[in-house]
Amino acid sequence: MWDFEHGPSAGSLANHYRIDWMLPSECADRLASGTADIGLVPIAALAQTPALRVLPGCTIASKDYVRSLLLVRRANQPLAEIRTVAADTASRTTLAYSRILFRKWGNSAAHFLPMAADLDAMLDSADAAIVIGDPALLALEERANRSERHEVEVVYHDIAHEWRALTGLPFVSAVWAARADIPVDAIAEDFIRSRDHGLANIEALAAEWSCRLPLAEHTIRRYLSENIHYILDEECIEGMRGFFKMAAESGVLPDYKIEL
Repeated sequence: MWDFEHGPSAGSLANHYRIDWMLPSECADRLASGTADIGLVPIAALAQTPALRVLPGCTIASKDYVRSLLLVRRANQPLAEIRTVAADTASRTTLAYSRILFRKWGNSAAHFLPMAADLDAMLDSADAAIVIGDPALLALEERANRSERHEVEVVYHDIAHEWRALTGLPFVSAVWAARADIPVDAIAEDFIRSRDHGLANIEALAAEWSCRLPLAEHTIRRYLSENIHYILDEECIEGMRGFFKMAAESGVLPDYKIEL
């Protein structure tokens, strides 16, 4: 979003785009209802609204550790024996990936309970917890403090890394999508250019967001530069195809064939 928020391009882009900020799941709902033209959506939404068209070039993905998607469990309870998982409901796609992973771990009986992103409260209510985004990054930062406060040892699984280890595929979280009547090729250039300018300004972004979030500047810098992959390359496209195939086979999502 660099060009949409910073000069010199922000002014001219404002003549063509009106930006509304919301959770990715809400973006998907707005597109499905026809009240938005373009949105950054969890890829699971594509299977639920198959008429959407994917903008080429840009993604939010990870090719190994992502650090912002965690499954946390008690060390004395193996993955195959977990029965309840408290899940942050902010991401439909992370839950879809997690359901597939549990099946691959030989556990198709795990029940997911929607909860707010509070790790201590989640583990008080369930065998394991899924936290995403800033709460996950904060949980990693506070691992030492948590181990001092609690006697029970917990294990932190990076969901993107676990996915890569089991499938060999990158973890693709979100893409830009548009309604069927929007000419995606005509607007993709604006988003690709903005992405490239953002990648050239990682230092500025880390400094800017360290003032807005309870995260250290070096944590944000590392996350933006090492953990997130932003280019919708052929490997990510194959990762999406693999995800949709496994999601359909396991009954997590409707059958969907992505076209790019």
